[in-house]
Amino acid sequence: MQIMDFLSKKAIVIDLKSNKKEDVIKELVDALIESEEIEKRNRNKLIDALMSREALGSTAIGQGIAIPHAKSDCVSKLVAAFGLSKKGVDFDSLDGEPAYIFFLLVAPQDSAGPHLKALARISRLLKDKYFRDTLRNSTDDKSVIKIITQEDEKKV
Repeated sequence: MQIMDFLSKKAIVIDLKSNKKEDVIKELVDALIESEEIEKRNRNKLIDALMSREALGSTAIGQGIAIPHAKSDCVSKLVAAFGLSKKGVDFDSLDGEPAYIFFLLVAPQDSAGPHLKALARISRLLKDKYFRDTLRNSTDDKSVIKIITQEDEKKV
């Protein structure tokens, strides 16, 4: 599974304005709506699903990374948005550090397999410090797509 298989190229936010967990999630959901991956009428339902998942335990995994995710009947296939925060956001990370890199995943209600594979794939790639640093220094959506595509091609 490759990240570009489910990451929406039109849902990449290079400079997140938000500085609170729920606002980051709203901003990334809005990016998915603008990219037409999710219908606008499902916005609040999806935000509620993502925040419910956060209430179970933070999806910030440390090293400046958060992967908010949820299952929802709002989507028929796995879809993701990417966000970058220059300032960092307190996302209740395991290591207490702010999160800068965000992958927001939404999977169909009945799809455990692809959902878990996507989480594992993103986590594995983000263990690479060079990859994380390169992503963090991205200045536009094209460079994010290029960096992720290059990693996807390397580690199939």
